[in-house]
Amino acid sequence: MRFDVLTIFPGMFEAYLSEGVLGRAVKRGLAQVRVVNIRDFAQGPHKTTDDRPYGGGNGMVMKPGPIHRALSSIERVRGRSQVILLSPQGERFDQSTAWELSGWDQLILVCGRYEGVDERVIISSVDRELSLGDFILSGGELAALMLMDAVSRLLPGVLGGEGSNLEDTFEDGLLEYPQYTRPSVFQGMAVPDILLSGDHEKIRLWRRRESLRRTLERRPDLLEKARLTAEDEAILAELKAKTERS
Repeated sequence: MRFDVLTIFPGMFEAYLSEGVLGRAVKRGLAQVRVVNIRDFAQGPHKTTDDRPYGGGNGMVMKPGPIHRALSSIERVRGRSQVILLSPQGERFDQSTAWELSGWDQLILVCGRYEGVDERVIISSVDRELSLGDFILSGGELAALMLMDAVSRLLPGVLGGEGSNLEDTFEDGLLEYPQYTRPSVFQGMAVPDILLSGDHEKIRLWRRRESLRRTLERRPDLLEKARLTAEDEAILAELKAKTERS
């Protein structure tokens, strides 16, 4: 996987690319990240990348020229590349999107700023707009880092345990079950006995029940699209009945 990131603040990526899961992917050669400074492609003595919007209004808009020239400088992986603009107006990025993007060879991420990017760049050069949620960031840099982290951890060999990402929250549409580690008792709170029992089937059932319980309590909206088995449906019916009695 190769990530090319277009930004006017390249320094924001330095620390994150040397640490954690994404840093490990880069060090192992499983992912490549090239940060492109859009200002290097701006013209004039001040290397200006933004200007006032036509029609008036507050804020500034990123000029089309510097972004277009920056995109043109990137060597593309033919047929296996996507240009993505991080934008609050884009489709919602979720785990299924992360899996989809992990199948590409190259993702070119454009980080917008100010009031946004000139619409002509989007029409001519952007394949897809993605949003991390219904909130406003100062720019697309944080969103780009989050996207790269979510995608890179799905690449084979990046995580320590094979298949460990398949048990994460949202992988099957549900929130993950509670996790515990040593010591077995902390500040008077003990690990559930069943996790110490060694009975793998009972542990599996407990974890599934807790995953369903948490989702029902915290994110019931997820249940509408979750991949539920007949066993899951039975557990949910019991949980709902218990909630109604209480």
